[in-house]
Amino acid sequence: MSDYAGDVSPQETWAALKGDPAAILIDVRTPAEWAYVGLPDVAPLGKLVLTVAWQTWPDGSQNPAFIAEAEAQGLKPGQSVYLLCRSGVRSLAAAKALTAAGFGPCYNIAGGFEGPLDPERHRGSLAGWKAEGLPWRQS
Repeated sequence: MSDYAGDVSPQETWAALKGDPAAILIDVRTPAEWAYVGLPDVAPLGKLVLTVAWQTWPDGSQNPAFIAEAEAQGLKPGQSVYLLCRSGVRSLAAAKALTAAGFGPCYNIAGGFEGPLDPERHRGSLAGWKAEGLPWRQS
């Protein structure tokens, strides 16, 4: 058994969320990232993004209540779960943790929301949800 279902692109995620009424998207970034950088907008698919921070602020330690908080927002065993962070590192760890806890299949969204740094040290143009032109919103 794999430690998670694998990596998928943002476009593959959008198609999966569109095609599977039970599939969910969990954004594992921090509240500051959600507020100031933006969130994926899956409302056109009739869905909401679950926002559950993988790490706590300011120390960056793993959120000990991550799974309980995800369940409180509606996560159920057997759902396909797509996990997103800034660039795909925290969401990979979260996908593995949820899989180990009996959820899933759990997928890591490669490239995350903003992707890697470009040569000018900016995010959002090379890869990720934003770069692929998928809907997103900012508060």
